[in-house]
Amino acid sequence: MSDYKAHIHWKNNGPDFVYETFDRTHLIKFPGGIELKGSSAPEFAGKKELANPEEMLAATLASCHMLTFLAVSAKSRLHLESYEDEPVATLDKNADGKMAVTSIRLNPKAKFKGEAPSPEKIQELHAKAHRNCFIANSLACKMAIEPRH
Repeated sequence: MSDYKAHIHWKNNGPDFVYETFDRTHLIKFPGGIELKGSSAPEFAGKKELANPEEMLAATLASCHMLTFLAVSAKSRLHLESYEDEPVATLDKNADGKMAVTSIRLNPKAKFKGEAPSPEKIQELHAKAHRNCFIANSLACKMAIEPRH
């Protein structure tokens, strides 16, 4: 078992705390030293120039899928030169009528050195990567909320 941590910090710098106007900007810090400013999506009074949770979820799935695809390709003795993706997360109401990311679409493009595998082989590699991606296997997991005081 392994634990992976992040630190989230938000502070109210305004004169009041009103839903329509409070600043959603927050700082996300990772143990390796990377810091990222986040906000809510613009549709929820956030700042479009900052990353929002929905975009980060799409990027997280795409990153995990890519890393798993790289591993699967390397183990298949296929030489990758580059990989890119433009994931899209769709926010909609789920079956319970709650707002949720209801789908994430990955749009990966892999470039191989030499002769590329057939489209069927590439699809097989993506299917195997999807089955073994930690994040893809986690998206339907239970969640726990443990407030600190």
